[in-house]
Amino acid sequence: MFILIVGAGRVGAAVAKAARAAGHEVSVLDEDPLSHERLDAGTGISWEDWEGLFTVGTALETEALIQAGIERADVFIASTDGDNTNLIISQIAKKRFGVPTVIARVMDPARATWYREQGLQTISPAEHAIEMFEHALGLVAG
Repeated sequence: MFILIVGAGRVGAAVAKAARAAGHEVSVLDEDPLSHERLDAGTGISWEDWEGLFTVGTALETEALIQAGIERADVFIASTDGDNTNLIISQIAKKRFGVPTVIARVMDPARATWYREQGLQTISPAEHAIEMFEHALGLVAG
């Protein structure tokens, strides 16, 4: 499976390394060339020696997405630190490039819910944190 991850921050880099360790072909796109260091950290080899792909570019630019491999992606993960960017590029991946599985990180729980209702798969860390706190406080049955 070919996975394209946009955003090589803590989340994107960790998911990229886990997917690569599971044997998937992984391409990472980030506008910061120094974010590449997160992909190398703790592996003992470089990301490229591990057969990972890394592209420096802005995901809002079609050319950068194409260079990173969106045209052959089976999975697209938007994990930048911006909700707007993640939602826009996820829609581009789904509608323009027809990527079968598209997942967007969305910090705002209300927006995550609305986009999920529109058919976009979302992950909301804030939503999960709220649920975990409610559970820890005994506010959730079970």
